[in-house]
This record gives sequence, structure tokens and C-alpha cells, in this order.
Amino acid sequence: MPEPLTFAVPKGRILDEALPIMARTGVVPEAGFHDKSNRALSFACEGSDMRIIRVRAFDVATFVAHGAAQLGIVGSDVVEEFAYSDLYAPVDLDIGHCRLSVAEPAAQQASAARASHLRVASKYPNLTRRHFESLGIQAEVVKLNGAMELAPGLGLASRIVDLVSTGRTLKDNGLVETSRILDVSARLIVNRAALKTDERVARLVDAFRALVSEAKAA
Repeated sequence: MPEPLTFAVPKGRILDEALPIMARTGVVPEAGFHDKSNRALSFACEGSDMRIIRVRAFDVATFVAHGAAQLGIVGSDVVEEFAYSDLYAPVDLDIGHCRLSVAEPAAQQASAARASHLRVASKYPNLTRRHFESLGIQAEVVKLNGAMELAPGLGLASRIVDLVSTGRTLKDNGLVETSRILDVSARLIVNRAALKTDERVARLVDAFRALVSEAKAA
């Protein structure tokens, strides 16, 4: 018997949107998966030799890239931030839409064009540095995993780079979005070696691709 496939999913909003698509491809987590009080990280799948692990978004990419999971779903922001050579993102699921943007206090905007060096708070150090380098600006990135909007007001950084959906959180914290780095959507990701060696992985990729194509044609 082959080893069970492991499918990695992120906690949060993307997962809520992904579950109906997963179900249509036969990836249906056991009942305990939906219990909000359940702290388990690994779950069986109904009617298949597959298990689902529920981890942080950045860890989805790491598990899949290193072959600990064969497939997963994660935002394209994570795919672009890590750019693992063993990670392949064959299907844009057309869900989880948002954007990765630069934001700052409104009073700072007049000085932005003159800056040659900035301190920026973000959990995306690679994407942040690449963006500002393209503008001829050296960015010192302060790594934060949350509460990014506090950084400018407390003097930790002059700008932030973070995911933006409606922009309401920025506005509530006195920040304005000044530029867009990347449009983000959820992707099906696979381990390249697993795709080449395990037919089950290829079949699932085809199933997800067919569903997305069907939805776009409708």
C-alpha cells in the first residue's frame, strides 16, 4: 500500500473559501476538523488514503517544498516570498483575493520620493526588499508577524508592507495605502518530485484545474 498523501492547508480565511473546492475534488476532512475547539493539527480524510495538516500559511509552503506534504493551498504572496525551487504552483484557485501593499501615515507621503533608505515593518522581507530595490531605495526590514499597523506610530518603522483586503484596518490605524506590490490569490501548490513520481498527485492537480476552468466558463 502506498503511503497516505499529505495535503497542507492554512488556517484562516483562505481555508474557509478553499474547503468547498477541496470537497469537489474528494479532499474532505473528517468531522473533527470543523470543531473550532479542536487543537489537533493532522486529520484523516473521508473515504481516501489522505490526511490533511492545518498549519500557518508560511509553513504550508515549507512542508510542501521539503516533501513532508505533497500538496497544499496557500496564497501567492507566500509562494513569491519563499520561491522554493521544489515548489510548483500549477493552479490559481481564484479565491482568497487581496493585495500586498506598502502603507504609511498620510503625513509622510510628501517625503517618500526623496528617501534613499527606509525602515519597513513586514513579515515579507524578501518581497519588501525586492520592491524597494526596484525603486532604488535600500530597505531595512523589521520582521513582524502581526500588529504591523502599530509600527509607524510607535517609531519602529516609517512604513509597512502587509496584505490588504478592504483597507479598513489601515484607515482605522491612520495609515494610507501608497503602492501595490502584488495581487494575491490562493494557489494549489505541489512538491515537484511528488508530482513526477506519484500519479495520485497528478490526478489531484488535474481535478483542481478542471474545477477552476469549469467555474470560469460558467
